[in-house]
Amino acid sequence: MSKKSSSFKEKFLFGISAIPDQLTYQVFQLLVFTYYFTVIRLPMTYIVIAYILWGVWNAVNDPLIGALSEKRKYKKRLGKRRFYIIIAIFPLSLIMFFLFYMPFETTNNVVKFIYFLTIIFLFELFYSMFNVNMNAIFPDQFATTEERASTQIFRNVSLVFALILGALLPGLIISDFIPNNEAAIAQIKSEYIILGLVVAILTFVVAVPFVLWGIKEKEETLEDLKKRPSLLQAFKKTLTNKAFLKFTLANTMIWYCYSMLPLILPIYAEYVLDIPEGALLISLSLMSTFIVAAISMPIHRKIGFKIGVRNGMILSLSLWIISLIPYFLITGEQFLIVFMVNTALLGFPLAGAIFYTDLLHSDVIDYDALTFGFRRGANFYGIHLFIQRLAIILEIITVWAMFRTIGWEKEFIPVPEDPALVILGLKSLMFIFPAIALVIAILLMISYSLHGEKLKQMREDLKKYPDLN
Repeated sequence: MSKKSSSFKEKFLFGISAIPDQLTYQVFQLLVFTYYFTVIRLPMTYIVIAYILWGVWNAVNDPLIGALSEKRKYKKRLGKRRFYIIIAIFPLSLIMFFLFYMPFETTNNVVKFIYFLTIIFLFELFYSMFNVNMNAIFPDQFATTEERASTQIFRNVSLVFALILGALLPGLIISDFIPNNEAAIAQIKSEYIILGLVVAILTFVVAVPFVLWGIKEKEETLEDLKKRPSLLQAFKKTLTNKAFLKFTLANTMIWYCYSMLPLILPIYAEYVLDIPEGALLISLSLMSTFIVAAISMPIHRKIGFKIGVRNGMILSLSLWIISLIPYFLITGEQFLIVFMVNTALLGFPLAGAIFYTDLLHSDVIDYDALTFGFRRGANFYGIHLFIQRLAIILEIITVWAMFRTIGWEKEFIPVPEDPALVILGLKSLMFIFPAIALVIAILLMISYSLHGEKLKQMREDLKKYPDLN
């Protein structure tokens, strides 16, 4: 008997999981670097060390959580994945507050470094616990391509809503992301703390209904559990899947861009566009990006069904490169309108990259399940993140190398010695390096084989094994 189609309520409540998932990560990506570098005034050397250690922790943390989730016995009340999501919700919400609230005043950079490193480690632990298990549930709970695509609309609309919140709230609460003098630091610190509190509350409030009513896990027998490989075996099996490797390496390059652009954007706006107290303008620009992305989602769904998901991804990445060019060409406040319009238009290729990623990932998991005879979504997603999170290390090394060139190697200098060099460096971080990463992603997706007739045949073969659906 085929699985009963999922209801509107089930798809909607699962879809809202993207709000706590993306709101927390968007705020983290957009503001944590800027906050600790320009407000807390932690030297760049300490930040680079912390980010590299955090990147290594990310790489280890995700597959370990995936392995723990795979090896947990299914319990009727708590499920298999839901158990870890429940554990993660409250700590993740609380950490969003403590990211911007240091409960002591100190000028000791070592103490600041230890606090920064500890809080970002804890953030990643509980974020991954939520994110890995949420994404592992998706292809299991929604087995067909049609159900995944329709549920993905709910997820992506929620995701874009979360990104809009993550972009708009900082500008509404914080007067200026970057203090230009010592007198402004105390006020801006308090505004960051208020933002953290608001995000913490929103994260918790939205996550609860998803956990209570949005998860419908497939029951798993002890026999199914025994089939699952150990972490080392999972690595070996997964790394023999060429489609997985190409997709994951491409997605690593995409995440390099996802991470780089919001990290640099507040500083870019301050120094390239020369916008004083421009937090609200930056937030409105990012909000327009995500509004356009939301409007574009149904278009990408049609494109994906028309030309294929892989080809849709290649098209989106190509348009993304084109949309980055103006950031390298404009300088000065007179180009503010150009900046805002271009940032809005960036939403179209961004929406495509977001939309196609989860569908491609689900296809790879299906192919793996057909190859090995059982589903292991959390293992798979954890190993996927193990590779993808290396983008963090690549990103921070890129930023450190450029900041070293422009005179910010040791600490933030509000009035740089060579403004023209700072402008060129920030432009390069907004265009040249992301464009190179996107070209690499396109080449990997061109060689990605799980599309066309091969994908069609895989889906037909999968229908022969109802236990895998």
